[in-house]
Amino acid sequence: MCGSPRRIGDTEARDAAWSHDGKTLAYTNVELFLAKADGTGSHQVATLNDARYVAFPTWSPDGTHLRFTDRNNNNTAQSLWEVSADGTGLHPLLPGWHNPPAECCGAWTANGKYFLFWSNSQIWALPRKSGFLRSAPKPIQLTSSPLALSSMVPSRDGKKLFVVGGTFRGELMRFDSKSSQFVSFLGGISDDGVDFSKDGQWVTYMSYPDGALWRSKADGSERLQLTNPPDHALMPRWSPDGKKIVFFENFTDKRARIFEVSSSGGTPRQLMPDDPSGQADPNWSPAGDKIIFASNGLEAASTVRILDLVSHQVVTLPGSQGIFSPRWSPNGRYVVGLTSDQAKIVLFDFQTQKWTELAKGGVGWPSWSKDGEYVYVLATGERAVLKIRAGTGLVERVADLKSFRTTGEWGWLLALAPDDSLLLLRDAGTEDVYALDWEEP
Repeated sequence: MCGSPRRIGDTEARDAAWSHDGKTLAYTNVELFLAKADGTGSHQVATLNDARYVAFPTWSPDGTHLRFTDRNNNNTAQSLWEVSADGTGLHPLLPGWHNPPAECCGAWTANGKYFLFWSNSQIWALPRKSGFLRSAPKPIQLTSSPLALSSMVPSRDGKKLFVVGGTFRGELMRFDSKSSQFVSFLGGISDDGVDFSKDGQWVTYMSYPDGALWRSKADGSERLQLTNPPDHALMPRWSPDGKKIVFFENFTDKRARIFEVSSSGGTPRQLMPDDPSGQADPNWSPAGDKIIFASNGLEAASTVRILDLVSHQVVTLPGSQGIFSPRWSPNGRYVVGLTSDQAKIVLFDFQTQKWTELAKGGVGWPSWSKDGEYVYVLATGERAVLKIRAGTGLVERVADLKSFRTTGEWGWLLALAPDDSLLLLRDAGTEDVYALDWEEP
């Protein structure tokens, strides 16, 4: 029998887990915390750097340790970690097992002999380490399914394992402002990071979920694959002359790198191979002679930098610390960006060399209208698309997304078609719960 929900103390959390005796609550809010059952006595147990956050805590069978997932804001890399309940002994659970790490979300079997988790869309079992000077246990693959498996829950009798099996697919949709309805676009292809050439005749995109870069005519003809999985060509952008496409990839050192590829095909090349800083979300200047980009994505230390393609010099925009997603205005005078906490939209004026606040709110995916009068953004909290007049900051609600299931590399996509109509990626995947017979490895 269920009762009414009640708040536990003043805690704010992403994920939480009760200890086996019900006396202690482990919860995450970027860091890992423990609190008493009533929410009092909260204290931090583990923290990571500002580009990472803690998720999905799980108690060990004896209640002395916690395992959790370390997630990185800049990419999809995630790994399993362990720490004692007193906060000591923080360490990765499977260092070097996958590069980049790709493990998440654990659960112990009823008898406590195995720790189950998922990696690369399949379920794995890690035997519990026991005995003196025993070698570290190695993961055992339990499933080999065409479905993407996750969210495993062992049955209490130890005979079954319940999992969620899903397929990932998106459907590109255009918002018809006259009817306020979404209609299929480009045949409803499953793509991400859509961008059109300046003349509107060509389109480039990253296929979802495999991450390959493609270009084609705007009607879908003359398709050409430009990169191959497992590389993910993120946020591709056409050069103003239509001859090149820039994009970025995330690497195992958790730093992004910018690449350039000819729109007619060929081998992509790094634009700044010797630059040690991160290089994310590149965009062209209107003249096509410069690339503007963010150094570290969502990190507070991120800055906005500009690469001069003629002199090969890189400069940092003054006052740009903590700003990412830079977008050059069509007339070249402004740069719009987001603060690292995604709470503000800010505007840089090259004439005054200053940043000003354009609007507030949890937003992402800024895009300039073709005439440079408006900036379109996704208001993720409100689940809506807004447009903001660059000159006045006046905000107008364009589309409501409350009934629109989104998907994509980061769970969302907002792009503009050549006529400034909105493009979003609808979730066309499937998820079902499956029961698997469990036999100990």
